[in-house]
Amino acid sequence: MSTKKYDYAIFIGRFQPLHNGHRKVIQTALAIADKVIVVIGSADQPRTPKNPWTASERSAMIIAEELDHPNIRIVRVRDQKYNDQKWTASIQAAVAQATFTDSWRDKTTFCLIGHNKDESSYYLKMFPQWELVDHEMDELVSSTDLRALYFEGKNLKFLKALVPAHVYKTLESFRNTEEFNVLVREYVTIEDYKKSWEVAPYAPTFVTTDAVVVQSGHILLVLRGATPGEGQWALPGGFLNQAETMEDGMIRELREETKLKVPAPVLKGSIKASKVFDYPSRSLRGRTITNAFLIELPSGELPKVKGGDDAKRAKWFPIAEVKPEEMFEDHFDIISYFLGRV
Repeated sequence: MSTKKYDYAIFIGRFQPLHNGHRKVIQTALAIADKVIVVIGSADQPRTPKNPWTASERSAMIIAEELDHPNIRIVRVRDQKYNDQKWTASIQAAVAQATFTDSWRDKTTFCLIGHNKDESSYYLKMFPQWELVDHEMDELVSSTDLRALYFEGKNLKFLKALVPAHVYKTLESFRNTEEFNVLVREYVTIEDYKKSWEVAPYAPTFVTTDAVVVQSGHILLVLRGATPGEGQWALPGGFLNQAETMEDGMIRELREETKLKVPAPVLKGSIKASKVFDYPSRSLRGRTITNAFLIELPSGELPKVKGGDDAKRAKWFPIAEVKPEEMFEDHFDIISYFLGRV
């Protein structure tokens, strides 16, 4: 009979990358619970300087070598930037699936382990059914700082001391890939972009527009040709000019990036909805607010399109084939909002 206080301890994180602080939390969780459920967040995301490693790669970091423990169960969940309740439900469903073999018990005890350090930890209050075990993260630097060291190639010996040995081997191996080179270019672009605004009297807020154009079960997307988001699919859109309305800016960017031959009055007449998307960290470039418009064109043959401006390609996708891991920033979330996709 177990003498531990809990049947399950739940630990939620992005683990980008797994570091020694995470490892100590997992070890504490194993000490107080029979089994530990590690929830890997930001699954099915494209690679970015903020999320360099896939959910599978992060899972491998957790289960490798000394962390490979029979009582650790790993589940993955996607972000839901504009729907906290949906995200909470996905966590609940993942935990229920991971504990299904124990569903015969009259009572199963759970705890949620984590540290309420700042506004990023607000999610800890979203699961009142699980007792909260506050565990301060024992870390010298944050994951954000670790990624900066990694992409800048500085103080790698210091970085080596902050992550488990097998994780450092993974990071070293990843440095030899083309994916790493793309991420470094993107990291440099973003940092230079931020530096260009350092002399501004206040932090800038950027305003953009995006077009969600659908017809006959297809959606119009563009392939980004430059950083940030090089090689990722995106909604046609861009920065708003000072002398135009949101609607006019959206139409202009749509036609520039896709060469869509549908007349502007027809496009405007086909607008079915619009919404502002303002998740504070939706763009790594800085505070960026976008106004997206849903345009439903009449069913029929799909108009010809061609990439233009900074879009490498333009293409009609069957809606069911749009994949979150291939989409730029929060564009999959925007599409999901308008089309009711999961």
